[in-house]
Amino acid sequence: MHSLLKRMQDVVGERHVLVGDRQTRRYRKGYRFGEGKVLAVVRPGTLLEQWRVLQACVANDVIVICQAANTGLTGGSTPAGEGYDRPIVIINTLRIDRIDLLGAGEQVVCLPGATLDKLEKRLRAIGREPHSVIGSSCIGASVTGGVCNNSGGSLVRRGPAFTQMALFAQVDAVGRLHLVNHLGIELGSNPEEILARLDGQRYRPEDVRSDGNLWASDRAYSDHIRDIDAPTPARFNADPRRHYEASGSAGKVAVFALRLDTFPADKDVTVFYIGSNDPAELAEIRRDVLGGFRNLPIAGEYMHRGAYDLAHRYGKDLFLFIRAFGTDNVPKAYAAKSWFDGVTESTGLGGHVSDRLLQFFARLFPEHLPARLNAFRDRYAHHLLLKMGGEGVAEAREYLARRFPTAVGDFFECTAREGADAYLNRFVVGGAVVRYRDVHPRDVEDIVALDVALPRNTLAWFETLPADLQARFETTMYCGHFLCHVMHQEYLVRKGEDCHAIEQELLRLLDLRGAEYPAEHNVGHLYEAKPALKDFYRSLDPTNTFNPGIGGTSKLRHWHPPEAPAGHPVETVE
Repeated sequence: MHSLLKRMQDVVGERHVLVGDRQTRRYRKGYRFGEGKVLAVVRPGTLLEQWRVLQACVANDVIVICQAANTGLTGGSTPAGEGYDRPIVIINTLRIDRIDLLGAGEQVVCLPGATLDKLEKRLRAIGREPHSVIGSSCIGASVTGGVCNNSGGSLVRRGPAFTQMALFAQVDAVGRLHLVNHLGIELGSNPEEILARLDGQRYRPEDVRSDGNLWASDRAYSDHIRDIDAPTPARFNADPRRHYEASGSAGKVAVFALRLDTFPADKDVTVFYIGSNDPAELAEIRRDVLGGFRNLPIAGEYMHRGAYDLAHRYGKDLFLFIRAFGTDNVPKAYAAKSWFDGVTESTGLGGHVSDRLLQFFARLFPEHLPARLNAFRDRYAHHLLLKMGGEGVAEAREYLARRFPTAVGDFFECTAREGADAYLNRFVVGGAVVRYRDVHPRDVEDIVALDVALPRNTLAWFETLPADLQARFETTMYCGHFLCHVMHQEYLVRKGEDCHAIEQELLRLLDLRGAEYPAEHNVGHLYEAKPALKDFYRSLDPTNTFNPGIGGTSKLRHWHPPEAPAGHPVETVE
């Protein structure tokens, strides 16, 4: 493989081809799960470099994992253990992060390393928003990662990340590498010309075509979610209605660019903070809002008291960091933390020294959450953050004032600061769960993390576990995108317990409730892909070149043992 490494160094420069366990650690080790050996990590700086690296990899019959921020929660952008029959090259695209506005910004073209945070800030200046706004699980996450995973996010009206307009590469059944231009932008007739023109922004407004038959977002979702009596979930990863080329591909193609809709920014936004000790009360509110409101909410986020407590204590340093420095610097902070953890791990001190230090120093800072939020935490087990905009504010205010207070619940209208802090506390939950595990290694075996889509007609939405199963957990965390009925359920398993057996029991109980899983984090290396999803992956990648093993599928060439012929790569364009 020396010749391949030399070729990739010639393409991107020696400093952008990383080898060895220390240099590659932050790329080959998942944020929560997944880790494996790699031949190299390559960081192209242009689309043309990405294509030439990909050519070299296919010519040398190696596995390719395309990755941006590596913030996924199910290990889907890293290798997973052993069992691969070819060396692995990770192509990290974060250096290729340009965003082009089309027209007056009604649509954008995002290159593969563009982050949600960068897109949000770019659009804010023109009064528009992307499909999703930033959250803890996707701080630093890429636009491309969201589309490839059909990620949903917190915004009620916009549904899963989706587009039918993409520029991507795939390998066909006989091993030929193709570049497929479905961006709806005239860029030329061969791969090098297409990518060079896009790299240089050498296309004109008249080169951009608008085809009403091709969608750049899930236009039907706002009606879909209002069907509150439907026996199926609103959105989940195995839903074939939103599988299309790059969308839902889970890295089974190599994405070069995506064309996406943007949305007018909401005005006069207000957060209503609702607390209750009865899950049925929140279920009634959900049905009233989706079934009867003239104005759909912007978001409706749920937190259980246990999630609130985890975020309050173990997400405090991240909360304070974002409040002080914004989300721009979070990826840099995570990179520095990963480097430090790599050093301490290599010296025998372990890989979580930074977590213990950060947890210690965070405790020295004064209380960071508003008093009214903490008071509701003490009074109520279930918390709903209802975000409304425009005319919806008055509609929600009137509805909630008419409904509350009750014997088991109440609400208040947040100030701007309270609303921002409430949402930030909700979105540091994901990192807080990881922190709890990492600073309590004697008590916690590991995390069992489930990402669940409940049927839209579900009334008994809050999980009640058998006492013997509940006793096997150190603590649990429940939060989610409540109006979409997407729940994030995480279980910190007591030391010595069998995490796999526990996960299977939890999934069995979810099957009895008609749930689909995963809902938006994709299968990664934690879930078994359902047959229709496996068929979709195989149709995209018949040689199993890209991200093999995803969803419990084969890690082997051509999806079966390696004696099958590999074919000879030839580049073409469609």
